[in-house]
Amino acid sequence: MEDSYVTFLVLGIVLVVIDGQLIYHSGRGYLKRAYDDEEATSMIRLAVVLFHLVVLGLLALVSLISVETGNATKDVVMKLGIVLLLLALAHGVTMAILARIRDRQLQQQLADQMAEEHRIYEERHAHVGEPRPAPKIESPYSAT
Repeated sequence: MEDSYVTFLVLGIVLVVIDGQLIYHSGRGYLKRAYDDEEATSMIRLAVVLFHLVVLGLLALVSLISVETGNATKDVVMKLGIVLLLLALAHGVTMAILARIRDRQLQQQLADQMAEEHRIYEERHAHVGEPRPAPKIESPYSAT
């Protein structure tokens, strides 16, 4: 029984670490479209740490569930099935969070760009509609 418990934990941890690395590498490239390299790296590290903490916590809780199929191998497979489903859910939630972060940043960049273009337009067209000063005409009879 003890061997199946250790086997379950080792396999679960390996699965969590592999998925975390996939999220890190893919998510970093995904966020680089909206952030510079340093910001993207910081954001994805925070997300991956949260992912690992949540999923490892779930793994610890699932490891305490008693499954009695009569076969130690089946017990491990049953628990791993539960962990894989929870891992898929956590992966999906993490992807949704990264997409939301990226979309908000892209929207902010678009809003900033539009505001800058509007400012430039206003500067270029500020004189339109304003009264122009009359040109100076010098009289040929003026004293020099």
